[in-house]
Amino acid sequence: MSDRTGAAIRKLRLARGWSLAILSEQSGVPISTLSRVELGQNALNYDKLVRLCRALDVDLEGLVTREAETAVAASGRRSVTRMGDGPAARAGGNTGRRAASDLLSKGLSPLLLDVTARTIDAHGPLAVHEGEAYAFVIAGEVEFHSHLYTPLPMTRGDSVYFDATSGYALIAPDQPATVLLIASGETAFGR
Repeated sequence: MSDRTGAAIRKLRLARGWSLAILSEQSGVPISTLSRVELGQNALNYDKLVRLCRALDVDLEGLVTREAETAVAASGRRSVTRMGDGPAARAGGNTGRRAASDLLSKGLSPLLLDVTARTIDAHGPLAVHEGEAYAFVIAGEVEFHSHLYTPLPMTRGDSVYFDATSGYALIAPDQPATVLLIASGETAFGR
């Protein structure tokens, strides 16, 4: 099994917007095993590989194709996103635009977020995705909410680095704000 198999499985999982728990439920492969495989710390036996392919609706050839896509890109990659461009995306109750959406196998997923939710109720459930994230306030004032901490008031120029698996919300109590949200890996923000 290639060293890139775990990255290919992660890419396929995120493309469906699935958490490790959902893939585990769909395939019968334990979450701990999936995590180690995606991190390149474990190999899969044939039975588990077949179960994952079925759950992800890809044949072994399709997985090999995904492995090739996850190969290390040539240095000098770049992607330009002009103001107002990029596919629409959601992070919790706020909408925004993806940046660098044309690149495959990204180490980071940037999102320019329009924070318009004024309350936690208006935001809805906390946003949750794999890995870590970084939020930088470009304009306005926001509050960062999570299950773990009291609300954090933030203003232009402030930032927070956090564990996105614990859930979070960005709200703008007074007026809309703009935040650059950068998540690790190829995060499948909502659409």
